[in-house]
Amino acid sequence: MRYLDKIYKQSDSSWFTPVELFKPWYAHGIAEAIMRTANLSVPLKIYEIGGGSGTCAKGIMDYIMLNAPTRVYNNMTYTSVEISPSLAEIQRQTVGEVRSHQSKFSVECRDAVDLSGWGEVKEQPCWVIMLEVLDNLPHDLIYSENQVSSWMEVWVEKQLDRESLVELYKPLQDPLIKRCVEIVNFNENDQAKSSLLSKAKGIWSRAFPKPRKCWLPTGCLNLLEVLHRVLPKMSLIASDFSYLPDVRIAGERAPLVSTKAHGSSSDYESYLDAKGDADIFFPTDFLLLEQIDHYCSGWLKLHGDKPKTGKKRRTIILDTSSFMEEFGLPSKTRLKDGYNPLLDDFKNTKFYLSVPTHNIK
Repeated sequence: MRYLDKIYKQSDSSWFTPVELFKPWYAHGIAEAIMRTANLSVPLKIYEIGGGSGTCAKGIMDYIMLNAPTRVYNNMTYTSVEISPSLAEIQRQTVGEVRSHQSKFSVECRDAVDLSGWGEVKEQPCWVIMLEVLDNLPHDLIYSENQVSSWMEVWVEKQLDRESLVELYKPLQDPLIKRCVEIVNFNENDQAKSSLLSKAKGIWSRAFPKPRKCWLPTGCLNLLEVLHRVLPKMSLIASDFSYLPDVRIAGERAPLVSTKAHGSSSDYESYLDAKGDADIFFPTDFLLLEQIDHYCSGWLKLHGDKPKTGKKRRTIILDTSSFMEEFGLPSKTRLKDGYNPLLDDFKNTKFYLSVPTHNIK
């Protein structure tokens, strides 16, 4: 903990990702998961969204070079889709430290959500890696006066006579927000089997009305719609926060908004107060992520959807400790007294694995 405190104070970063703190072992666990699951008879193709400093890419390529059959390494390609030009250059330098990686690694400096950047649909199997990407994707806020009132979009407006921002509530009209609301409500509607239960909820909400706010992962929905469209045979590995401690902002799936000064962080009470230099972390509802994944693959059909042809995907949600015990080498991060920060310090993170199947029903 003293070591972590020291490196945080020396750095402008308010958060080091696990793949950086536990290099190379964290990336090696992901590489092992890919090798066990992938069809290695076809060329291995990996995309990473938001590759940071390239630590994950280098760790995975190192592991495959050392542990996979030679032909698998020789025929593989690893593409980083990175929106930041400065990080893209750092990734090239990090991976380029191993000369044999250079011909297999490339960085495409673009926004992964932009459909046009992907070009033609790619029918070959591939892997997509997203580490701590979902928590930074755009979210939309919706509001309801009570438990049974309709959801409304939340807009933010700058007041003419002052610098402060205020919220405005408008009827749902954004198509992306509407789709996301339907996916969020899918389980609730499916489980409300009796009209008696819904009547009881209605009576309770009138007697004890309570305003509701809900943060929607619309950026995640947008990204997965694009990925499933251009990479229909992709397998997905995503890791992120499943919950965040000490969140002060209201609403389901509300973010932690903080700023860093003089080596220490402070949290905001309202997202409206955060301007310019704030970090925003959203928790990931992994069961909702699974539903969004099934919807974007074409298998989950919502009310009013046109008929879709989609295949159900094989998915699993694992705590980081369970994932690393299965695929990693936790002995490499175990301390003398038996404590293991890789397994014990990231209780609020999970992995989501999703692979295509041939099952259409």
